[in-house]
Amino acid sequence: MWIEQENALTQSFIFKDFQQAFAFMTAVAAAAEELNHHPWWSNVYNRVEIKLTTHDAGNVVTQKDWELAKRIDEVAEKYINND
Repeated sequence: MWIEQENALTQSFIFKDFQQAFAFMTAVAAAAEELNHHPWWSNVYNRVEIKLTTHDAGNVVTQKDWELAKRIDEVAEKYINND
């Protein structure tokens, strides 16, 4: 579930292993390029933390962030539910 706090949307994703987390990140990168909107993220082993904010709008949450969040959820569903 995305949480809006401190002018950003945030969510953590946990996968079965590093390879699955990295595959998820690769798929998210493609979606981000398509939308021309890029996340801040961090990855340690099977955990990916994502923060979304719109820099050119003054670092606040905009519709661009919600749209990317929706796409990220769609990608996550493919990886988290396919063990």
